[in-house]
Amino acid sequence: MLSRNEILGWLRKRNPVRLQELWEKADAVRKANVGDAVHLRGLIEFSNECVRKCSYCGMNASNYRLTRYCLTDDEIVACAKTAFERGYGSVVLQSGYNPEIPMQWLGDIIAQIKKSFGLAVTLSIGERTISELKHLKLMGADRYLLRFETSDLGLYQKIKLQKNLKSHPRIRLLQTLRELGYEIGGGIMIGLPGQTYSMVARDIELFQKLDLDMVGVGPYIPHPGTILGKQFLMAEENIPGQIPNSALFTRKVIALTRLACPQSNIPATTALANISSNGFIIGLRSGANVIMPNLTPEPFRSLYSIYPTTSNHIMNYNHFDILDAIAQLNRKPGTGHGGRVKFPAGR
Repeated sequence: MLSRNEILGWLRKRNPVRLQELWEKADAVRKANVGDAVHLRGLIEFSNECVRKCSYCGMNASNYRLTRYCLTDDEIVACAKTAFERGYGSVVLQSGYNPEIPMQWLGDIIAQIKKSFGLAVTLSIGERTISELKHLKLMGADRYLLRFETSDLGLYQKIKLQKNLKSHPRIRLLQTLRELGYEIGGGIMIGLPGQTYSMVARDIELFQKLDLDMVGVGPYIPHPGTILGKQFLMAEENIPGQIPNSALFTRKVIALTRLACPQSNIPATTALANISSNGFIIGLRSGANVIMPNLTPEPFRSLYSIYPTTSNHIMNYNHFDILDAIAQLNRKPGTGHGGRVKFPAGR
């Protein structure tokens, strides 16, 4: 278990020699607990329709300039077929928060993917009712990714434009998802305006407490068409104690997450690869063991704009580039569903 002081010490560390020790320690813990396999999860962003007005997200309901879409069931299944043909063990069905998505329709798609390809299915569709979650689990969903972005309730209310919350709704729901039999995943953004070192340290402690099966962390990338993005881009100075939304700081959090959650599946995120040309490799060298190749077809992929794509590199990054990145590190693509393997206590 990492202590608060240990986490804060590493987060504030700048000495490259000492940080190299952190990268190597995290990589060693990764190797000992989840091995050298890099599991590939085919990401299918099946809809950008969203009713929320989150201040950081380019898909918020107030963005009337964004063309909305929802893939058909045949288009979604075709993406899953691509994942199967490439040897991926799982797919991630992701969308904006839209309570009007028919659960029967989505459940039937999950069942078809399971029957046709035998892939594990992760859902990332926001906060749903218990009855909806039970139905999707019955239809074959294996995992649920619900990033809480920050565990600090004040900051969460600010970025979500919600008021008077008595507790963090997503943290409560993660506990419910585990009770329903899902593998659960959470995560945060790095460098949100107003986010401090202490907040991130508490986030990492929460990863440990929740014993998350999946943990995703990526840099906050300001979207110029959002309230928060405009404020961030116009700010002349950082808030005192503000953490950076840099590749280096994100790497620190990935490494510390691996130390805090030795057995969890941790992706080298697309957001990190967006701000750094070797972001996937940076993540994999710092404790990550998952990459989520984007299988969403164009023109829809460009419309799933949580943040703006600032790098031509990531737009052009394909399946074979990912295999090359894995090979550079003398690692290998994972096989099978790639679920979390829990070892006995004291291993």
